[in-house]
Amino acid sequence: MKSLFSPLKALSFLGRQPLTLPMEPRPAAPNYRGFHLNDWEKCIGCGTCATICDNSAIRMVDIKELPADPIKGFKPYRPAIDYGRCCWCALCVDICPTGALALSREYVHVSHDLNTYFILPDEKGMHGLGFAKGWAKSSDSDLLDLKRQDMPELTAEERQDSYVEIVQGFDQQTAMLEASRCIQCGMCHDACPTNMHAPEYIRAIWSGNIEEAVRQIYRTNPLAHVCGRVCTHRCETACSIGQRGDPISIRWLKRYAMDQLSHERIKEIALLGKQTKNSGKKVAIVGAGAAGLTCAFDLASKGHTVTIFEAFEKPGGMMRYGIPEYRLPYDKLDEDIDVIKSLGVDIRCNVRIGQETTMADLENNFDATLIAIGLHQGRSTRIPNSEHPQVYSSVELLRRITLKEEIDICQKIAVIGGGNVAFDIARSLARLQRQKFGEVNLVLCALEARESMLADEVEVKEAIEEGIELFTSRGPRECTVTDGTLMGLTTVACLSIFDEEGRFHPKYDDNDVILHESQQIVEAIGQAPNLEFLGDKLINQLEWDNRGRPVVNVEGCTSESWLWAAGDVVEGPDVIHGIAAGHRVANSIHYYLSR
Repeated sequence: MKSLFSPLKALSFLGRQPLTLPMEPRPAAPNYRGFHLNDWEKCIGCGTCATICDNSAIRMVDIKELPADPIKGFKPYRPAIDYGRCCWCALCVDICPTGALALSREYVHVSHDLNTYFILPDEKGMHGLGFAKGWAKSSDSDLLDLKRQDMPELTAEERQDSYVEIVQGFDQQTAMLEASRCIQCGMCHDACPTNMHAPEYIRAIWSGNIEEAVRQIYRTNPLAHVCGRVCTHRCETACSIGQRGDPISIRWLKRYAMDQLSHERIKEIALLGKQTKNSGKKVAIVGAGAAGLTCAFDLASKGHTVTIFEAFEKPGGMMRYGIPEYRLPYDKLDEDIDVIKSLGVDIRCNVRIGQETTMADLENNFDATLIAIGLHQGRSTRIPNSEHPQVYSSVELLRRITLKEEIDICQKIAVIGGGNVAFDIARSLARLQRQKFGEVNLVLCALEARESMLADEVEVKEAIEEGIELFTSRGPRECTVTDGTLMGLTTVACLSIFDEEGRFHPKYDDNDVILHESQQIVEAIGQAPNLEFLGDKLINQLEWDNRGRPVVNVEGCTSESWLWAAGDVVEGPDVIHGIAAGHRVANSIHYYLSR
């Protein structure tokens, strides 16, 4: 009976005053995980937050008005949150490479409109009221390792009189630790001129599957040993981890993967699935550099017969004759080339077009031709007395060093230039000086200031360690000669390099002049191609830009329908851009041959 009449007891409370407090939100704890905040200035649109979300509560939305720069690692995307799916785990905050995401102390939202639960968060909070941060990235919650693993290398004392490779490479443990830092955002893929599948091969290294890593590398790069050592690694500039810490060592991880397998196994992986049926079409390539070799690899993979004509005694172009062996061991270059030759590519060395054969012969005997020569001529400063016999071109000396030709090294040398080539020749000559005299007495004079030098920072640092003296913000005035004898290089302080409109127009302080005593001067201010082999007729038929380079369309085809041009002769010296150009023209030539 009690259970029957108990509900009626509630009626006795109808006339009483309520005792409950008004329903109002309570202040959230300092580390509360509420609605998302996103600093749009910090956010780079990498999408890592969307990738890590197990509930698929985040998707990236294209914001047209935002800037995009794949080279610097910025995408015009921002995360949109579906609060019908979000569980407020904060993994998106903890993984965010820039620290742009945070969770606010805002947690109340009531609406009949379900669309209001799907928003683009900004720094003002869900309701635009500027709510305080709750859960944010901290040293305790950061899921990222911001410090890269050190790359072992020879000390200055060990390397300064030797051409042994400086970089020693990662061991297995170090490589796996470095690979574990990658968050697979793909920024590196977008920045790479060849769109290498770096996240995929890095993940394979982390999982211990080296063969899969090599397979991923060869999807877009037939010169993998080379790029694992001397690539300009633009991908690392775009690496999202580099926004707050050290970028992933993408180049060194490529080197590690390639060095773990035998050459024969690498060939098996690289050639797997390549076409063997002959198309009946023949392609001539002039120059066995990065662009020419890559194009040959692609075209041979599609069944075309490819012949490369190389003027020097060995293939490799500027990779062999312009990069010192302490940076790029030539046996590794040879291994990359052997993979390409294994596809049936015929490389004919010591063949100079215009002598043994002509461009007209190539036009008549082949279905398509590619010009892919390197920049084997140095540019002169044209300052007074630069024609003196003791004034040399950097590319000429680098080539002679590779060929092991005798060079009469002097005790005092001056190098003009601030790019990688200038440091390559300076460091090479410093080694020869130390071998001959037991000491280095070499100065390098660059137009740029120390903080804006064109050379890689590691090149500058290692050059200083090897005893080379830098004089920055100085322009060459003259090669000082007395009674026919070279006395040294006279330089003047450079106040600025470009004018107000960004044009090259240096200004100097004529009151700040230095004579750098030297018996040899080396000019390393730029390079140019030797195009005489084309012949007057073809030179007149082709279109040329104001820098003396052949005009090509986006696919690399010149104004002559049978002739393509790519690599250094079109874009300037850079291995990875040469590889990208080789892929591009190979696709164009294949389409042309398949019509």
